[in-house]
Amino acid sequence: MGTRMEVAQLESRMNTDDYRKLQSLFLDTSGQSRSLSRTEFINLACSSVGRGSREEYGLLFDSVVVTQEHRSLLLDSDAVKEEGRVDWGGLCCFLLLELSDKVKINRTTCSSVPCWKPPRILTCPHRDPVQKVLYLQSSGQYLTVSKGGTVGLRAGEDMSLLHTHRLQNSTVRPKDLWVTDVVLLHNVHKIAVSFTSKEVCFYDTLSKLDFKCKYKLQGLKFSPWCLDYWVDPCNPDQAVLTIGDIGGQVSALYFTSAQISLFERLSPRMDSDSADILLWDELVKGKHRSCYTVTHQAHEPVWVRKVCHLGSLEAFVSCSTSPQSSMVIGWREKESRSLRVTSFFTKRGVWDMDHHRGLNLIATAGVDHQVLLWNPYVTSEPVCVLSGHTSPVTSVRFMQTKQQLLSYSNDKVLCLWDVSSQLCIHRLDSVFPTTQEDTRTLLFLHEEQQLLLLSFNSLLLILETMKEEKRINSHEHPVTCVLYNSLFRQVVSSDSASSVICWLADTGQKVKQIHGCHGNAEISAMALDGTQTRLFTAGTDGEVKVWDFNGRCLHRMNAGLGHAVEISQVLLLKRSILVMGWERMLTVFRLHSFSQPCVEPSEWKGGVQHRGDVLCAAFQPPQTLVTGSYDGEIIVWNNSTEKALRKLWPRADHDEGEKHQGLTGTHKFKEIQQTLFLQYSNFPDSHLGFSGKDDSQNCIAVTRLFFLPGRTSVAAATGGADLVSCGGSGVVRLWNSLHSRLVGQFTAHNPDLGSIVMTVSPCGKHLVTADRVGTLKTWDIQHYCLKPAEGVTKELPKLLHSFHPHLDRVTHLETCIHGDRVLLLSASSDCSVALSYLPGDTIGLFGQEKPWCLERPGCLHPRQDTEQQQQGDHKGQGDTTQRGERSPPAPSETYADLDPDTSAKDGEVGMKDKEAGVDRR
Repeated sequence: MGTRMEVAQLESRMNTDDYRKLQSLFLDTSGQSRSLSRTEFINLACSSVGRGSREEYGLLFDSVVVTQEHRSLLLDSDAVKEEGRVDWGGLCCFLLLELSDKVKINRTTCSSVPCWKPPRILTCPHRDPVQKVLYLQSSGQYLTVSKGGTVGLRAGEDMSLLHTHRLQNSTVRPKDLWVTDVVLLHNVHKIAVSFTSKEVCFYDTLSKLDFKCKYKLQGLKFSPWCLDYWVDPCNPDQAVLTIGDIGGQVSALYFTSAQISLFERLSPRMDSDSADILLWDELVKGKHRSCYTVTHQAHEPVWVRKVCHLGSLEAFVSCSTSPQSSMVIGWREKESRSLRVTSFFTKRGVWDMDHHRGLNLIATAGVDHQVLLWNPYVTSEPVCVLSGHTSPVTSVRFMQTKQQLLSYSNDKVLCLWDVSSQLCIHRLDSVFPTTQEDTRTLLFLHEEQQLLLLSFNSLLLILETMKEEKRINSHEHPVTCVLYNSLFRQVVSSDSASSVICWLADTGQKVKQIHGCHGNAEISAMALDGTQTRLFTAGTDGEVKVWDFNGRCLHRMNAGLGHAVEISQVLLLKRSILVMGWERMLTVFRLHSFSQPCVEPSEWKGGVQHRGDVLCAAFQPPQTLVTGSYDGEIIVWNNSTEKALRKLWPRADHDEGEKHQGLTGTHKFKEIQQTLFLQYSNFPDSHLGFSGKDDSQNCIAVTRLFFLPGRTSVAAATGGADLVSCGGSGVVRLWNSLHSRLVGQFTAHNPDLGSIVMTVSPCGKHLVTADRVGTLKTWDIQHYCLKPAEGVTKELPKLLHSFHPHLDRVTHLETCIHGDRVLLLSASSDCSVALSYLPGDTIGLFGQEKPWCLERPGCLHPRQDTEQQQQGDHKGQGDTTQRGERSPPAPSETYADLDPDTSAKDGEVGMKDKEAGVDRR
């Protein structure tokens, strides 16, 4: 079977002609539109397009058929059972929805706000302003250069100072030395340093202890003020050094064989620094064959504040504080040494600028307090204006990977802008040191290391971001429930914002999302009917809604009678639907009442038997129903007569009993009080047990109930456990519901973490528990409590695996059989839904960018356990999960044979649309 990754690759491999061929498949001989079945689509696509495999086209078809919303893409309701049909519009909708989801994910990523650590002042060897900070990628170290020529070498891990050195330049006296800018020539292991002495010196960085001067470029017309260096990524021999000077001139040195030699040695001219002397006039006249110059003077007579070579545009961009030449782009003509110049106007000029390579936007830091974004090809006006600073903006830096922009102003305010929304998403002030108003601030951003370095004259301050844990969010809000749909081979999840999402189990990719199912109310529980074609969602608005998988709401069940209530479970039975969670009595809906869109509840014949709110239930064919409540009671019912048979409830809660009940002492009576037991009594006799508030506390609440598959006959014959419950204080209990006995109990998780959730594998071998910190544990209970001991078994079952796929509370667990594998689904308040192999190896999180492939066999469904389950439980079809979901059929059952008309015999609701109404069982 192919995966969505393969299908995505298939879609990317297809060109325009392939899609035209694909479109022609949906036209009949007369040119009319038609729909195709799965078999027809695969056969025609393979023969006509021929670019993908049958598995790839099959999975593409499966992905499309479940995303067709609010369109008549299915021929009739019976086609749902047999085979879906797709038309060209359905295929296009699927591709567009998938594209929009990717765009939304990218926008969400781009809008992330960094979390800064407290700023840290670095030990600085400089006594004068820092002019530049460089990152030496070869060594992973940082280099700082001050105005006076002092070089500081810093460790990449903690920015600690490793070495200091003073640059040599015998041209001027040490007290007159003034460094204006520094750039790294990383392809030749050198740095270029510009001085006010109208020269640019080139120093070797391989010998970091002395920084030997190799070349001196002298004779420039004006003092160079700013530098930039660019290397052709495809040819490291091709490089450009750009110089902006105080006379308004921008000059570019093109190196043609940089890795061999930057300059040709024409004469043995050397100074006392043993450096080769190069004259600017010789470069301009072309006497060095390995380099040549290109120049423009569009900024004259003002200073050039910043220069940058745009390799993708073959252009030079520069800025100044002159309004008429605020920004200038010199366009290099093809194979020509002349430049075509375009100028950009602002009100008061520009201090700084930066270019975003992906967006092809230029940001300018304005003296007029504004940050402008420019299209390089549009000089008339900026693309947008980012307003928010109240003083001149001195520095701007793009975050290339996140499409964000940092800007810093004279009043010591750092702003983070989202480029797509043009909004300031973060503002940082009051953390920078107090300095003089004329302080020169340098902004150095190292995205890979997630750090920002600011210099305030000679003071260095570092801002580091908290390391972002790359977490995938399946939903935008906490996930409340997760199900598996065996008919569509999909996973269905819901969240607190009332959204339902369908996922492909094979790849983890989203195929459909329904927003606002219950308005703004949280979806607290879900269930599937026996046909797997109807989805029941329960909201905190007090309604249970019935949906088809085209996103239509078929019925509204008025469970709360117009009031907002907390529904904890929806349980689907043969002739009724039970809803519970907010009161002591079950709310029941009879199937014969579903003749109208709005369905009202019927009376539960058994009346009120619980002393606390009913939280969960489980059903065992043919007629055994158990319910668990907030105060720890478990009641066994006859579902046919709706009469209560017996009651199971604790007198004290495990080892926490004395604390909750206020008991003291170390005698044998204490041990009896700390033991939970099953009390048989006839109703409506008085309830036995401890009274008071402690009984209703969450420490003993029953949150999940499961009948153990394959144990009905064993429990009747030997007295072993056939029912498992969990809830408060991390305790799991196993009961014999036939012989009225507590068989075993153990503490699965830390009691201080509160209540837990659980699920049982379809074969009954694995028990999975989860707690409030995201920890999942898998236990082997295949032989646990099969035979009763003299007392209550407190020995832990074998712990197979403990893993941590979530960062917050696990809200729901579900096991399913997908193909021949038993898989585990887990939903969490951290907004994620995880898929894992049993006993516990996480495959991935639904919604992650890279699709997964279920190649590993995983845990297979044991054939012998299946046979035992079939013999003891009437083919195992009475195993109903905590929230009423139907466990998938065993591998021996064919998914295509799940006839909606007959599945209701298994103890669950079966619904089938008819032409003139609805047939409900």
